[in-house]
Amino acid sequence: MINVLQEKTYIKMNKCVLNFKNDLNKIRANRATPELLDNIFIDYYGTHTALSKLSNIIIENNSTLKISLFDISIKNSVEKSIINSNLGLNPISSDSNIRIKIPALTEQRRKDIVKIIKNDAENTRISIRNIRREANIQIKTLLKEKEINQDIEKQVKLEIQRYTNLFIKKINDILSIKEKELLTI
Repeated sequence: MINVLQEKTYIKMNKCVLNFKNDLNKIRANRATPELLDNIFIDYYGTHTALSKLSNIIIENNSTLKISLFDISIKNSVEKSIINSNLGLNPISSDSNIRIKIPALTEQRRKDIVKIIKNDAENTRISIRNIRREANIQIKTLLKEKEINQDIEKQVKLEIQRYTNLFIKKINDILSIKEKELLTI
């Protein structure tokens, strides 16, 4: 019972960190990444379909993405979706490909993005602490029901605190890497 609780707690905390990391990958930095276009969907024959399912997206150079569409007939829809995505990107159409030049970020915009990701990091830390609190409540319940003794309770609480410290450190490390990446010109 206790091992399952510890394992579930670890998995939940790890998911929080992975979600935070995935969210950061979608934030535009100084270089082009295919993840920038993950939230772009196209109406493809009546189905709301992700751009990544309808094309190959590759990094042509540090500041350019190249989209090779599988079906050229949707090129105009793709261009409109990119323009309407509020990412500040302008597609350039050529033959069967679409190129997207990623503009350089201004100093003020970089600082604003850093504030946003710091806020996201804090929200992720709060989520991890909430997971710890829920686990501690479950441990107290098990103690009250006499399913575990006080020694095991203390031991498990210490282990969950170690998980909490580990994942908060991971969040801080990920945040500092992304912050350096954003503030580097």
